[in-house]
Amino acid sequence: MAEPITLGPDGVLSVPDEPIIPYIEGDGTGVDIWPAARLVFDAAAAKHGKRIEWQEVLAGQKAFDETGDWLPEATVEAFRDLLIGIKGPLTTPIGGGIRSLNVALRQLLDLYVCLRPVRWFTGVPSPVKHPEKVDMVIFRENTEDVYAGLEVQADSPEAGRLAAFLSDEFGWEIKPHSGIGIKPASESGSKRLIRAAIEYALKHDRPSVTMVHKGNIQKFTEGAFMNWGYDLVREEFSDVAVGWDDCDGKPGGKLLVKDAIADITLQQVLTRPEDFDVIATMNLNGDYLSDALAAQVGGIGIAPGGNINYVTGHGIFEATHGTAPKYAGQDKVNPGSVILSGVMMFEHLGWTGVASDIVRALEATIAEKIVTYDFARQMEGATEVKCSEFAAAMVERL
Repeated sequence: MAEPITLGPDGVLSVPDEPIIPYIEGDGTGVDIWPAARLVFDAAAAKHGKRIEWQEVLAGQKAFDETGDWLPEATVEAFRDLLIGIKGPLTTPIGGGIRSLNVALRQLLDLYVCLRPVRWFTGVPSPVKHPEKVDMVIFRENTEDVYAGLEVQADSPEAGRLAAFLSDEFGWEIKPHSGIGIKPASESGSKRLIRAAIEYALKHDRPSVTMVHKGNIQKFTEGAFMNWGYDLVREEFSDVAVGWDDCDGKPGGKLLVKDAIADITLQQVLTRPEDFDVIATMNLNGDYLSDALAAQVGGIGIAPGGNINYVTGHGIFEATHGTAPKYAGQDKVNPGSVILSGVMMFEHLGWTGVASDIVRALEATIAEKIVTYDFARQMEGATEVKCSEFAAAMVERL
């Protein structure tokens, strides 16, 4: 009998063998990639004597068409009550309403970690010479920074009042006809993100955490993020971790916590990817980094993501690419992003055998050059298959 996932008093998820998991099919190509991914998930779970009770919830265009609401409260409540869910790509309404449905879900459920593991799978076409050197896990802060949405439009009454206040109170002169944004970065928000990254690194035997920031210019937001991170290491992790300045780069067997400027990092993940392991960074930096790194290992079409609150137990795992509406219903696109997001979900639930089998089947399928069009056009001797056929090929290799 299907049961909900619950959070125990020890802060650990209690996962039944038949959990109820809500899902959002997704707009655009969601109609293709979700059924393909579900086929793989169900087959892998069954192999380990488990079964998922999938519960569809609505968001995006499908929700608007059926309910008149882009993000129905019932959907938010389902994710809140059932703790763990998965979703395809969503259309964001144009010209008003919710600025981003993805951001809205993250903020409504306080999913403060955007978790993006980036690694190369053998055989996947890549634009770089050594994609196998990329093996990083990005912890991107999800609730603050410019994504908090604190901005006013140029030439609006609000912009005029804010510019006047800044001039009168601080002597800050804002150029006329300017839009103005406020970028919050809090000590509590920064520390909980960096704490999650450090705990992940310790749990998975990763040697370092790099805090990526632009603190050389934005000293009281990005620079504070870095400083709060080093304070956290001294306050809570001094027995198992050490900051770069406190050990001169020689951690002596402890987890090394260091920092890097964002623009230099974007260069060095190309030239020296082996120097980066777990990355903790603010919202906008994390957005840039995760997409740039995805390109190094085959593209955003196979880039997974998860949005997690490690305190409340909530998590929504998602395809990280867009809806690609021109391909919708063509059974054409790569389902890898949703499939690998499912792998992350199963790992999070403790179903490591299910997750490992899916990864093995994915690698085996690609190794035989059975791929969707995006990879086939870059691989010599490839067999191009449909989205659903790729999933079926994976199931055969489970």
